[in-house]
Amino acid sequence: MGELLVRLSAALHTVLGCEKTYVALFAETEGFAHLHYHVVPRMAWFEQAQVGPRVFSFLGKSEAERVPQDQQDMLAHQIAAAFGAQAAG
Repeated sequence: MGELLVRLSAALHTVLGCEKTYVALFAETEGFAHLHYHVVPRMAWFEQAQVGPRVFSFLGKSEAERVPQDQQDMLAHQIAAAFGAQAAG
């Protein structure tokens, strides 16, 4: 898992220019036999009210406040390519 997180953090830094990445693990819902990871880019422009565990304040925003779907798709492809390049490098 460590190698994957390092590679994903590097890919997020390459594509998004984030300063750090946060990793959160959730595995407490009864009946679920899997782990649920969130790897969240910590951007330089985050305000104090958005850092650390408060990063989840971005969830539940209105559609107008979200990154448009086509841009989300483009970023996902760029992050996947950067992630793959980490394996090759």
